[in-house]
Amino acid sequence: MSNKYFGTDGIRGTVNQGNITGEKFFKFGLAAATYFKNQKKTKQIAIIAKDTRLSGYTLEPALVSGLSSGGMHVFTLGPLPTNGLAMLTKSMKANMGIMISASHNPYYDNGLKLFGPDGMKLSDQIEKKIEKLIDAKNTKQLTNPKLLGRVKRLENGNDKYIEILRKNFPDNFNLRGIKIVLDCANGAGYIAAPKLLKDLGAKVVSIGVKPNGFNINDKCGSTFPSKIQSAVRKYKSHVGISFDGDADRIIMCDENNKIIDGDQIIAMLARRWKSKKILKGGVIGTLMSNYGLENFLKKEKIKFFRSKVGDRYVKEKMKKLNFNLGGEQSGHIILGKFATTGDGLMVALEVLFSLRKDKKASKLLNVFVPMPQILENITVKDKNIINKSKCKSAIKKANKLMSKHGRLLIRKSGTEPKIRIMGESYNKKLILRCIKLIKRSIK
Repeated sequence: MSNKYFGTDGIRGTVNQGNITGEKFFKFGLAAATYFKNQKKTKQIAIIAKDTRLSGYTLEPALVSGLSSGGMHVFTLGPLPTNGLAMLTKSMKANMGIMISASHNPYYDNGLKLFGPDGMKLSDQIEKKIEKLIDAKNTKQLTNPKLLGRVKRLENGNDKYIEILRKNFPDNFNLRGIKIVLDCANGAGYIAAPKLLKDLGAKVVSIGVKPNGFNINDKCGSTFPSKIQSAVRKYKSHVGISFDGDADRIIMCDENNKIIDGDQIIAMLARRWKSKKILKGGVIGTLMSNYGLENFLKKEKIKFFRSKVGDRYVKEKMKKLNFNLGGEQSGHIILGKFATTGDGLMVALEVLFSLRKDKKASKLLNVFVPMPQILENITVKDKNIINKSKCKSAIKKANKLMSKHGRLLIRKSGTEPKIRIMGESYNKKLILRCIKLIKRSIK
C-alpha cells in the first residue's frame, strides 16, 4: 500500500495546492514533532534548511509553527544543500532535520524531506507512522503553553557544512591550476559551492548563483546540462560541474564538452576506490542504471545490485548489504564513507581530488561505453493509468518485442505527475517503436 503523503523523495507538489499549503505544513510539523518527541532524547530539537524558492518564505513559518506547537525547539539555517542539513542534523545531535525543497522541480513546486537523528532519510515504516499523526486530531498533539518550543536562526550553517566537507580530505588538498565552470541551478548550493572551490584555489566561473525565488532550475542546473557545455567551451575550462536545486545531484562535463552522468561518475569512483582499497562490498545502482555500468563492474570484479529508483532506496540497500558506494544515473550519488544521502558538492570534491592537475576529465570520467538509452516523460492527470487494461496490454506487447534485445522500464514518477518510460538496447529503432506503442496507450 502506497503512502498517502510521502512519495519516493519526501512530500512534493505545486505550491498552494493539495499538500503544499501553509495549513498542511503546520500539520506536518506538528505530526513530526509528536513522533520524534517520543524518541528517547533529553532535548527536543529540529533543524530546518531550504532551497531558494519564494514559497519557502510561506511554508517555513508554517512548519516552524507546527514543530514549536508540538514542543520542539527549532533552528532554521536558510539556504543549504540537502546533505548539509543531513550532516548538521547528526553533528548537532538533533531529533530530526527537515529540508524544504522540491529538488530539480520548477519554482512553483515545493515540498519537504525528513531526516532522522542519524542523518538518514526516513524509512517507509516511519513515514507511515507520521502520516497517521498528520491525520489525527491536532488537539491531542498540541503541547502545554509552558512547553512550547523556541525558535532561533543560525547564520553559519554553510560554514559548518564546508568545515565538515574539508575534514574528509588532506590538509594540503588544493585545486590550484584547475579552471571549473560551476552551475548551482540558482538553488541551495549557491553559497557553499563557489566559496569552497575558490577557497581550495580553483579558478571558478560561477553560473546559477543569483537566485530570485523564481529562477531555480530554470534552464540551468543538472537537468539542463547544455548550460555547462557551452560555458566550458567558452571559458576553455578543465571541467564543468552542475547541481540541481537542493544540490544533492551532480552532472559533469569534460573539457571536450561531453556530458558525464551519474553512472560514469560511479564507475570511476568504484574503480578508484577498489584500487585504493576503500571500496566496501560493491556498488548499488537502480533499475535505471545503464547496463554498460553493470557490465563494466562485472569485468572489474565489483559486485553490483539494483534497488528501486530513489536515493533513499539506494541508501537502504547499501546499509543492508554494508556497501559504501551507490547512486543513480541522474546524479544522486551516495559516498557511504562520507555521507548519508546524495551530495553533489561532496562528489565533486572526490572527483576533483582524483583529477587535480595531472589528468584530463575526458580520460578520467569516460569509463565505459553505455548501452543506448532513451527516456521519455509523459505528463498525466492520473499516474494509475498504467494499471488500466489497455496500457497493461501495450506494455506486455512492448516487453515481448524488446525481449532478448534490451529492456524496458515503465514507472510512475515519485515526484511529478508523470509516467517515465525508459528503453535500453543497441537497436534504437526498436526502443522508439516500443516507447511509441506505450505512449499511444497512455494518451
